[in-house]
Amino acid sequence: MSSQSSDIKRAIRMSGEFTLKSAKKKAQEQIDHLFNVSLHVAVTGETGTGKSTFINAYRGLRHGDEGAAETGVTETTTEPTPYEHPTVPNVVLWDLPGVGSIKFTAKTYVKKMQFEKYDFFLIISDRFKENDFMLAKAIQKRKNKFYFIRSKVDSAVQHEGDEGTILSKIRKDCQENLKELGNPPVFLISSKDLSAFEFEELVSTLNSELPEHKKYALLQSVPITSVAMLEKKISMFKKAIWAAAIASGGIAAVPVPGLSFACDTVIVMSFFTRCYYAFGLDDRSIEKLSERLNKPELKSLKKAPHLKELAESSVLRMGASAAGEFLCSMVPVVGNAAAATMSFSMTRDLLENGLTVLADEARMVLKEAGLE
Repeated sequence: MSSQSSDIKRAIRMSGEFTLKSAKKKAQEQIDHLFNVSLHVAVTGETGTGKSTFINAYRGLRHGDEGAAETGVTETTTEPTPYEHPTVPNVVLWDLPGVGSIKFTAKTYVKKMQFEKYDFFLIISDRFKENDFMLAKAIQKRKNKFYFIRSKVDSAVQHEGDEGTILSKIRKDCQENLKELGNPPVFLISSKDLSAFEFEELVSTLNSELPEHKKYALLQSVPITSVAMLEKKISMFKKAIWAAAIASGGIAAVPVPGLSFACDTVIVMSFFTRCYYAFGLDDRSIEKLSERLNKPELKSLKKAPHLKELAESSVLRMGASAAGEFLCSMVPVVGNAAAATMSFSMTRDLLENGLTVLADEARMVLKEAGLE
């Protein structure tokens, strides 16, 4: 029991708190952040610059797929249109009408778009113009976060020659046009292939500037464009294990038959399911990866059995543990502590082992895809 007690003490330290009671409270908050915190992203800019294409690429969709944003060279959006992420529904990308269209000018745009509802703005342009500048000034005035995306970089490189020279020229042009805004960062991106150019730099910047609780939603929702991106996601879930384990221990201390088993099952399976989709192990994600890289052999990987196997083995272990936890919880004071410790240790071990299995499988998929 002493080693198990030391495990709980270590988890309390990881929480940054000093007592089990305060650690439990923080754990519940962190679990809520992992599973439920919303993220609302406004995607805006002039008509025809690729806003809808970016929204689809971020969500792993193509034009014509079910749920995809409508794309076109003419204005296809007349009001803010929400697009839920297909596997992280608490993340919503809003396709805003193009500023500078016939229906909207930069001056009337702010009033129509309800700027207060968004966590940050992505201003997309294939050549920054006056309307982009005016829009950024309006966002800046309201102290909202905004980031510039120079879109269609792949087309510029393809048509104009040497990549390094062209990218340097594009960046210099962007900085010159935006210097009155305080030289905000500009990210050069191709929505046709988010793994190229500076999409990962954009994600890293957002991850460093968003409030802590919003980072969970961001990292779960972004597509995996490299091994480095996958490792960021794995690290995020590793850091959340202590919270799930402490939450489990708190429930086990309550002497209600079956309560610990039911709640632990929800915590563990919700955790594994979020990992499964965040790591791109679901059939749809692997099929999209296969199509994007033109590697049909990847489709043979899509019947991954690990989530089902993890579910079955985890339920068996939790069921066996729950009986002992309940008996312990019936003993006043000391028994409650013992039940909490048992539940904490079991949940922590299950989550650590399951995360390792899913992370290794995701690494294997990327290796097969040639994205090491």
